[in-house]
Amino acid sequence: MAKRSQPYELPDFYVPWPARLNPHRDRAQQHSKAWARATGILPPAGGKGATGDDVVWDEADYDAHDYPLLCAYTHPDCPAAELDLITDWYVWVFYFDDHFLHRYKQTGDLAGAKAYLDALDAYMPVDGAAIPEPGNAAERGLAELWVRTTPAMSAAWRMRFARTTRDLLQESLWELLNIAGARVANPIEYIEQRRKVGGAPWSACLVEHAARAEIPPALAGTRPLRVLTDSFADAVHMRNDIFSYQRETEAEGEVSNAVLVAERFFSVDPQAAAGMVNDLLTSRLHQFENTTLTELGPLFANHGVDLPSRLRVLAYVKGLQDWQSGGHEWHLRSSRYMNRSTPRAQLWKPVGVGTSAACWSPVTLGLQGVRQFAHVPYRAVGRLTLPDIEMPYPVHLSPHLDSAREATGAWAEGVGLIERAPGAPGSGLWDQRSLVAADLPLCAAGIHPDASAPELALSSQWLTWGTYADDYFPAVYGTTRDMAGAQAWVARMLAFLPLDLGAVPPPLTGLERGLADLWPRTAAPMCPVTRGRTRAGVETMLVSWLWELANHIQGRIPDPVDYLEMRRVTFGADLTMMLRMLTPGREIPEELAATRPVRALATAAATYAALTNDLFSYRKEIEFEGELHNAALVLQAFLGCDLACAMQVVADLMASQLQQMEHTAAVLLPPVLDELEVDAAGREVVAGFVAGLRDLVSGVLHWHRESGRYTDAGLERRGPPLERLWVIPQGPGTSAARVGAATSTGPALRWSRTG
Repeated sequence: MAKRSQPYELPDFYVPWPARLNPHRDRAQQHSKAWARATGILPPAGGKGATGDDVVWDEADYDAHDYPLLCAYTHPDCPAAELDLITDWYVWVFYFDDHFLHRYKQTGDLAGAKAYLDALDAYMPVDGAAIPEPGNAAERGLAELWVRTTPAMSAAWRMRFARTTRDLLQESLWELLNIAGARVANPIEYIEQRRKVGGAPWSACLVEHAARAEIPPALAGTRPLRVLTDSFADAVHMRNDIFSYQRETEAEGEVSNAVLVAERFFSVDPQAAAGMVNDLLTSRLHQFENTTLTELGPLFANHGVDLPSRLRVLAYVKGLQDWQSGGHEWHLRSSRYMNRSTPRAQLWKPVGVGTSAACWSPVTLGLQGVRQFAHVPYRAVGRLTLPDIEMPYPVHLSPHLDSAREATGAWAEGVGLIERAPGAPGSGLWDQRSLVAADLPLCAAGIHPDASAPELALSSQWLTWGTYADDYFPAVYGTTRDMAGAQAWVARMLAFLPLDLGAVPPPLTGLERGLADLWPRTAAPMCPVTRGRTRAGVETMLVSWLWELANHIQGRIPDPVDYLEMRRVTFGADLTMMLRMLTPGREIPEELAATRPVRALATAAATYAALTNDLFSYRKEIEFEGELHNAALVLQAFLGCDLACAMQVVADLMASQLQQMEHTAAVLLPPVLDELEVDAAGREVVAGFVAGLRDLVSGVLHWHRESGRYTDAGLERRGPPLERLWVIPQGPGTSAARVGAATSTGPALRWSRTG
């Protein structure tokens, strides 16, 4: 029978590290086939054609897939016994994937799937507890592998490995629900979910085991290690999606594939969609390289990491690199995948023995990454017309808006946010006019429409403080590229957020006085959990600005995925959401807050709000502030498109987040409430949480439309930032250096909607 034609030619791939083959492959092949038979994953020898719920492969299928080759390529340096163990794990995980497809995805048996997945959890005891008697091949395989694997690793690693394995199993339900509803995820949702269900973070844990390179627990949750693992995972998954598109879409009815996601979202053909996915794969590999070269050194220094721990982290990085290159080689050879095409668009290809890998093109050389460094700051943008922005929710404004404006104006003046203090860098950043024009109480009134008057005033003051700090940080530290000073500033700010509400340093600036006033008023009435979350929201926001500064020092536009994930944090989304908790009775129970639907709702709302800001602030940031962190700019660099196209993509992404919110609230959240047996009062709190997120996105959009902070007239009136800051020389004989310094503050202004 003739093979079906492929839906597209494979693109050129960026594979920056050489692939090598473990010499113990043949032993692993023999061992793992015997192991698969012993667990029931394969039928007994000579049992081709055997049937039953456990059987999805025969021996010919198994041999053609060649999982020992995958593991020999992805773990080229581990000893023979370790390669046997790693290969058994991959036989098990691919068996699980195919078995779950045939037994549950294709039948739509949601209840059976959930019972099957829940049962597997019992075979991963982190504390060494006894396990039940296995009842099927998946349980037998997992039970045997867990006992062989975990004794060599720490409790912290076992917990991480159990969590990633659980994600890999449980998130299969997300794929099943999407198949049942013929629903293709949006790009942002897909990448986040694919990390869990795709299994690459699980593979990264096995890299630690195989390379004897366990990550020190103190570093495991840091941004550099998280980004290394996530960028590794994204590249692995996108490569797999490019190769498996035909099998998944034509033979399996699968809807969870990055090429299909790009095809539907951008309305392009499969060839163009595969090219987009490959470009993102390349960008994620560039992110991996950048993080390794620029973030690990400061991480080691800041944490005082000793030499053995540094070497383990570097061995982990090498192991992830080996996996990338080895996984690519296996995809080119395994019968599971579409791999008959040859790459195109080669600049030069030598001929002769041993030259098959030497195919050079702009993609294989990684030249797209140059675009990340090609931006010229402060370029003229001019007046813009924004795309249509979807917003189905009405705006609700607090009746206490006017009183919040008065209270916030008096508070900002009282703590000294708008005073000009010669010799103090950054003072004079705002004056009375800019404070009134920004109108942060209007934003608070939309986010928190049912707040009491004191609650709304407090929310307004937090938003005012955060927005001022967001202007202050790049103006003072971005212009000077002073990373050490910026780190010291962040540490100083955090000193004003004691969880025990104890003593703080004497505040010296308007920002410090503002924070010293806000924190005790906010935190004192809160329970310890909410207080901790609120402090964490402020801390993550402040620390994320150091990431922005690092990109400015490099002159580097961020990778799209890294940007979106960090943008929610730099925007202060966690803090903004926590402001609604100022009203008693709104705290989501910890068990419920940790569920995927609740987290997905919050993430979608935060993404919408952050992207709203990027659209409205584009001219302000690009032309007047020399900024690199704006979604439209990131997409221009990544897609190679003009500004109008990039802004439309941003608007489309925003619309997709609203659709995801509604899908999550209507389809994914109710079963979780049922499973956790949430009572009527708890469901009312959850309903208020969902309504609050709708208020948040509509209120943020309304504020951006009404605030004077982003208007062309306001931007053109204020001029370049260096003309507004006291960051120039001070002291006798330096008056001539004060460009544009104001000589009069002018009359006090009153709050108004127009600013």
